[in-house]
Amino acid sequence: MRDPEPCRMKHTEEQTELTEENEENDELNEEEKHVKTGEKALSRSQTKQKDLKKTRDEKSFTCTQCGKSLTSKQSLKIHMRVHAGEKLFTCDQCGKTFLWASNLKNHLKVHTKEKPHSCSLCGKSFSLLQNLKAHQKIHTGVRDHMCFECEKTFITAQHLKRHQMIHTGEKPYMCSHCEKTFNHSETLKKHERIHTGEKPYICNQCGMSFRQKSQLKIHMRIHTGEKPFTCNQCGKSFAQSAKLKRHMNIHTGEKLHECDQCGKTFLWDSSLKSHQEIHSKEKPHLCSVCGKSFSHLQNLKLHQKIHTGVRDHMCFECEKTFFTSTELKQHERNHTGEKPYMCLHCDKRFNQSETLKRHEKIHTGEKPHVISVGRVSDITINLRCT
Repeated sequence: MRDPEPCRMKHTEEQTELTEENEENDELNEEEKHVKTGEKALSRSQTKQKDLKKTRDEKSFTCTQCGKSLTSKQSLKIHMRVHAGEKLFTCDQCGKTFLWASNLKNHLKVHTKEKPHSCSLCGKSFSLLQNLKAHQKIHTGVRDHMCFECEKTFITAQHLKRHQMIHTGEKPYMCSHCEKTFNHSETLKKHERIHTGEKPYICNQCGMSFRQKSQLKIHMRIHTGEKPFTCNQCGKSFAQSAKLKRHMNIHTGEKLHECDQCGKTFLWDSSLKSHQEIHSKEKPHLCSVCGKSFSHLQNLKLHQKIHTGVRDHMCFECEKTFFTSTELKQHERNHTGEKPYMCLHCDKRFNQSETLKRHEKIHTGEKPHVISVGRVSDITINLRCT
């Protein structure tokens, strides 16, 4: 019975490789013969280098896609998978595929949670030796990869390569949905989740899911109560750096957003947008119970609590309940003694912005509005409105 065709091909390739290996051995034997007979043309090391170079040159296999040269037909065949996108090695745990068996082997440690490589300085463990070596540079301070454009140094060659794309403008990773390009594969992955709706990072406390790991990390602070960003003016802490930055505007008095209708300025862009609806008089949000309309959906939702009686914001100090989180926050300052609003004229502090505004009129000389509302027993009652 005749052997199958592929087996015969494989056998032929093996014979070719053996023939090539024998030829190499013959060349090395010939070189040794020259040395033994005392020929003075070249020394042993020179002859070896020359002949091995000749062997490599003769047996150089060049990739037609990128011009890279490899030392064997098998190496070239494996290399071509990079261009073809061929991934032959599949993880039986999650279905992820890899070009190389070694990559699959490393990946499997994610499922087994095996981390055999431990840092002797801090005890942190890693699944791969190369990751441990890269980590240890944090302790040693070694940054032996330098960018020749700006002389910035990096711990790993990979970090340097990613950085260099800033100078070259190279963006080799393209989104298959919208053709937007990126300089990092990780950035592309994050972007593609916008199209796919994938949210792989899940909170183990409440089940909420997120597109990015950083979003989950910020969210977890709700459960842990962690607030790592502290205001150096009043000591108030925040879970996010962006919220601290916004808070700092209270102390500086900086108001960047100005209404082009009346000139009123606001700390936040969102506050300006809300204010501008006053000028447009647009009130698209209607209460189904009493028919009152509102310019903002959030104001309608707050209003509806009057009908439902829901006061779902409770103070844990005294158990008093409030309609809104803003009302609760203002109330809690009575317990904490926090006074974040400071007068720019005399440095006196207040726990509410409205109280500060009333106080500042003492310095500016601005008089409050007086409304006459009627007589009781021939005595006029005046209400001062600020």
